Amino acid sequence: MKKSILIILGVAALFMTSCNSYRHTMREPNTHVEFYASDFELSEPVSAEATVTRILWIDWERTFGSSKAGFANNGSELPIIGNMVYGGANIALYKLLKENPGYDVIFYPQVEVHRHAPVFGSGFYCTTTYKVTARLGKMKQK
Repeated sequence: MKKSILIILGVAALFMTSCNSYRHTMREPNTHVEFYASDFELSEPVSAEATVTRILWIDWERTFGSSKAGFANNGSELPIIGNMVYGGANIALYKLLKENPGYDVIFYPQVEVHRHAPVFGSGFYCTTTYKVTARLGKMKQK
């Protein structure tokens, strides 16, 4: 009897502890805004590189270290026009934006990938270099 009361109290305590989740929403987030090419001032193509080293198929630097990457997922943190960038190329995209401040949008990023796995092409130890090249755009003041 005492054990079952302790189990019930333990389960109740478990359900009372939780992670906090805070959200900020808008009434109508699905608005449509049209932009034209004449609304932007484009840069020349700019590039940035990032290298990811994986040991035993894990990127240990970003597992326990800082993760500096630019993402364009469903949450659309970065405005990218054209193809999406995935994987380690996000780190190169982050560097691209850090090295070129003041731009509002990324136009058609292109990714070059060079993978080097010296141990028979395995994932035990491999380095992958990602090079992202894109034009960046600033909105023109009217």
